[in-house]
Amino acid sequence: MAPGETALITFRLHGTIPAATARELKAGLAAAPAAGLDHRRAQKSFFARFDAVLDRASIGQRYFDSEKLAAVLAGEIMMLEETGFVVHGFAILPNHAHLVLHLPASSRLSFAPAIDLLHQRTEQLCRRLVRPKLPPEAPFWQVGWHYYSVADEAELARILAYLGGQMRQPWPFQL
Repeated sequence: MAPGETALITFRLHGTIPAATARELKAGLAAAPAAGLDHRRAQKSFFARFDAVLDRASIGQRYFDSEKLAAVLAGEIMMLEETGFVVHGFAILPNHAHLVLHLPASSRLSFAPAIDLLHQRTEQLCRRLVRPKLPPEAPFWQVGWHYYSVADEAELARILAYLGGQMRQPWPFQL
């Protein structure tokens, strides 16, 4: 993510997508150019399939069913604003989160380290709350995240509407 860009970011708890399914999703994304799909359409298609697998929540932990854990993650997401990001909106689901961030053009921040720090901080805080269920050596977050660059205001509005449909009450995720 470059300064001046807005993006939809999705990250998930470790082990929430079967390995074979993850390989199939990545293979489908890699094969998209040969199927005639441009990069944006391929990314949208990948995201739809990826999110559907997460929404089924067939495997893995569902830590964010807990109001306490969801509140920790929500608080840390909002802390991104104090570092210079604009948080347009977010949704926290039982096993993953979506957030829409804008990095102002004048920013000297770098996107990847900020998300890595968000992962580290939330993992540390959440581990304290799930300590009996999660051994210290077990990963909390899946490494990496899905990134989709928002093209324009109309697409931003559609994404925020989608997130609004993903939100669970009583969290006011959209700002």
